[in-house]
Amino acid sequence: MDLIKNWRIHFFALLLVIVAEKIGIQKFGLIVFLPLFYALLFGGIISFPKFKLLSDSNMARAGQFMPIAMLVLMVKIGLGIGPNLHMLMHSGLALIMQEFGHFFGTLLFGLPVALLVKMKREAIGACYSIDREPNVAIIAEKFGIFSPEGRGVMGMYICGTLFGALWVSILAGIIAKLGIFHPYALAMGAGIGSASMMAASMGSIIAAHPEEAQKIQAYAGAANLMTTVVGVYFALFISLPVTIKVYEFITGNKSSKTSAATEVLNHER
Repeated sequence: MDLIKNWRIHFFALLLVIVAEKIGIQKFGLIVFLPLFYALLFGGIISFPKFKLLSDSNMARAGQFMPIAMLVLMVKIGLGIGPNLHMLMHSGLALIMQEFGHFFGTLLFGLPVALLVKMKREAIGACYSIDREPNVAIIAEKFGIFSPEGRGVMGMYICGTLFGALWVSILAGIIAKLGIFHPYALAMGAGIGSASMMAASMGSIIAAHPEEAQKIQAYAGAANLMTTVVGVYFALFISLPVTIKVYEFITGNKSSKTSAATEVLNHER
């Protein structure tokens, strides 16, 4: 019954997957576009209210599928942790410590900017991490995807997908050309937990240091894996609680899971 009632959602979801996969991975210089980019782009067009292809109730219903999809994703990531534990044990302190850089970068630089532009609790979801798939799942599970925190994390997730690869490719290229950091350090910095961003920034670094291409790829891949594996636990137990406390300290607004849950119910009604 649910399939018949919500046939538009399933039809457009299947159509987007087929079209995005048919387009595949496209490279334009140092910029890499993955199928996810096209799915988001075409999905935004399809859901534009003036086209009336999807109603508000359709989109609200589609949002309810997000926690289920993220649950499957988190299980997949969890299954990949065990076989790679040996890499974590031998990767060294540098790769592990970069998680603090990911966290403090978003907290120290992102949160003040978010508050300056008058973001409220959306700033928590937007600034507690780099907001890739596992980070979206954490916020969706803890607060709900329709909560202010959920809107914040989804907003940054979409921005990261649409503009992240372009931005990091330019930034990595400029910093690599300056020669102030070792190419291996830049390679580790490229592994931020996003395949598209890693590929884009790694391409810029290799362009500046072609003689180190193989090792740059190895360090970037190890760092990306480390971020994916360790980053889930780091975000869940360290960065999210700290970001909430810092937000509450600055604004004086206390957290409430009840209010987030109430907002979800109101949205569904």
